[in-house]
Amino acid sequence: MKTAALSTEQQAGQRLMVGFEGTGLNEDLKDLINRLKIGGIILFAANLESPDQIKQLCRSIQDYAKICQQPPLFIAVDQEGGQVARLQEPFTIFPGNPHMKSEEDAVHFAEITAAELNQVGINMNMAPVMDVSPEGSGSIMVERTFGDNPTWVSRLGVRVIEHLQLNNIMAVAKHFPGIGRTTLDSHMNMPVLHDDLPMMAKFDLIPFVAGIQNGVSGVMLSHIFYTKLDPQWPASLSPQIAKNLLRKQLGFDGLVLTDDLDMGAISKHYDIHTAIHQILAADIDLTLICHKGPNIEIAFEKILKEMTDSPEIKKRGLESTERIMGAKRRYLGMHR
Repeated sequence: MKTAALSTEQQAGQRLMVGFEGTGLNEDLKDLINRLKIGGIILFAANLESPDQIKQLCRSIQDYAKICQQPPLFIAVDQEGGQVARLQEPFTIFPGNPHMKSEEDAVHFAEITAAELNQVGINMNMAPVMDVSPEGSGSIMVERTFGDNPTWVSRLGVRVIEHLQLNNIMAVAKHFPGIGRTTLDSHMNMPVLHDDLPMMAKFDLIPFVAGIQNGVSGVMLSHIFYTKLDPQWPASLSPQIAKNLLRKQLGFDGLVLTDDLDMGAISKHYDIHTAIHQILAADIDLTLICHKGPNIEIAFEKILKEMTDSPEIKKRGLESTERIMGAKRRYLGMHR
């Protein structure tokens, strides 16, 4: 399916990756696929019961998309290992990134995880965490990072990226441009960092640069407010960080994703209309809205309206849709 063949409604829907309630193809999920034409689904523990159920869910999602003449969907999960692992036993349980002692550990994790995701029909992993948590900083991320050394984080993160993607699972490096220094949980409210770009380039950005140079499929933006990088907007809503730093300066041409817009860092400070306007202005490809509610439909209508009203947004939206469709052609076996 060529990008140019997609309707404006389909292009708008492709920009959404959303959560849903339930463990099967219910009416809400059908509505998201058929009417809102969503580009992806993200699965959480409440959606997951057993390998057979997950496999049936993923297959039914893709089959229904095909019936509706929609492109296949990204089906994503957070399977970092350790503290954040949506898939529990009988899936393999790993102790987590801080416990990896070698590059072989990273390869082992990625190969087994990719095999298990492939087996049930999940095609994207929201991993690896490429944040660096400085020793003694009280970082909120200390139990999720590979460590406090940017070179070490880069080496292990790149191995995870390579071996997920060699096995046909899209990897998503997170949380750009780095949240390892933060002590406030962005699920609750918005952390603020005052480090400037030269300081971050010597520390926080190093693993992300390595991931980009090694072909990572996606980069997830954090909900952190970096006052020296953009004095107005947090990273996930920032043209300065997403478009200028990540795309132009670092040369990333893959998928750029927000973190979940339902998190307190965003939902307590911005309405959904403002958030979507900023996301489109920043050339961010995929908007994550992880909980059922009116925001998913509001976001779809807002994207559609801006693409209809603005030739510039329409043009840049086509470029974004082409990045999405390019990833689907490469990883989801979608015909050119």
